[in-house]
Amino acid sequence: MPAAPTPASVDEYIARFPPEVAEILERIRRLAADVVPGSGETISYQMPTVTIDGDALLYYAGWAKHIGIYPIPRFDGPLEAEVAPYRAAKDSLRLPLNRPMPYDLIERVLTAMAERHD
Repeated sequence: MPAAPTPASVDEYIARFPPEVAEILERIRRLAADVVPGSGETISYQMPTVTIDGDALLYYAGWAKHIGIYPIPRFDGPLEAEVAPYRAAKDSLRLPLNRPMPYDLIERVLTAMAERHD
């Protein structure tokens, strides 16, 4: 079976998912726009990408059983302890779809990453 073509836009990417997953992806999208002033978005590596000044800040993707967020550096202090249960690999988060989505944690991660970008 051939791979699906790269989506042309974040809207097209999100539209490929069932409504309950699309709603989560759309909420992450809005959260990024609200939390990271001046951010943009694009498709890179076939997934939605939050950008600052044209540079990739964070990627997010929908999967069968989770939402993935990449790359996630090591954080200092309490934030690292909060993301630790979701780390799937050293630089990614796996947020299970069968549990409440931790939007407050996603917001703190976005904020910390934007601050690091400055």
